[in-house]
Amino acid sequence: MIHSFIFSEGKLAGRDLELEALRLVHGDKGLIVWVDLDNPTDAEIKDVLEGLFHFHPLAIEDCVTPSPLPKIEDYDEYLFMVTHAVDYTRQDKFATTELDLFLGNEFIVTFHRQSLRSVNALIERLAKNVGPGPRGPDRIAHSLLDLLVDNYTPMMAELHTELEEIEEIVLSKAAQEKLVTELLHVRGDFTKLRQIVRPQRDVIERLARGDSKFIRPKLLPYFRDLRDNLSRLEETVIGYHERLMMAFDIYLNKAAFEANEGIKFLTALTAITLPAVLVGGWYGMNFDHMPELHTQNGYYYVTIFTIVTTALMAVYLKKKKWF
Repeated sequence: MIHSFIFSEGKLAGRDLELEALRLVHGDKGLIVWVDLDNPTDAEIKDVLEGLFHFHPLAIEDCVTPSPLPKIEDYDEYLFMVTHAVDYTRQDKFATTELDLFLGNEFIVTFHRQSLRSVNALIERLAKNVGPGPRGPDRIAHSLLDLLVDNYTPMMAELHTELEEIEEIVLSKAAQEKLVTELLHVRGDFTKLRQIVRPQRDVIERLARGDSKFIRPKLLPYFRDLRDNLSRLEETVIGYHERLMMAFDIYLNKAAFEANEGIKFLTALTAITLPAVLVGGWYGMNFDHMPELHTQNGYYYVTIFTIVTTALMAVYLKKKKWF
């Protein structure tokens, strides 16, 4: 689906134009064009990216092919960026949606395969036409990126809640058997998030430094603020990851301790029965001549000896705190 928005002097002048009308508007130097490709068909991709804007084939290839990491590329007449929106729920776990941007002096083209909250929120805001509108494509790009980063907050809150639950389970006496699987899943989520946040911060850092001619100087402070938000987010993710690994270490140590306690108990049980086993083994030998077998009250002596030595062994192990 193709959405289009035309701005003149900071006000919304038109939207959702036909392709031929977009060609005419795109050639007008006084207008700002935003074209959003929301899960477009192959024909729509060809008509807009190739036919209307004539983007470089490599940029189009990077756009339509999923990219695991954010990136930024400079071309003569536009800037190409790959960013990632994130989403997290207990049911679907960690998920990312790629948002690609082509940023020129008087146009911005966005491309995404799935519906994005950041894009929908900006469209809704612009459709109301409340307050001053964007006077440059870089303002639209900043608004999109800012909303995209803001949507990291609920995901971080969900991960923090799950991390606290895992820590409580680890420190409790009855750890669930599925805890290891949950730990590994959450660890994978944090790893994926770190792999996205850091390159995304580097992309924004490049824009915040003013290296691109498509970002006006007056917008640089806004991009620097966005970079700082991503830096704080990265530090938070690193802290959560360290807490998770600490919880995992505690769980492993706890499991090893419980296994050692079980082995210690079995060893103590074996040691307690040792006197009875020795006595039984000695008198269970089938020799023809064993003087003890003909001793009067020998049975009672052996029984008392076995009980006394077993009790002494139990007292000794009790003092050693083996059980």
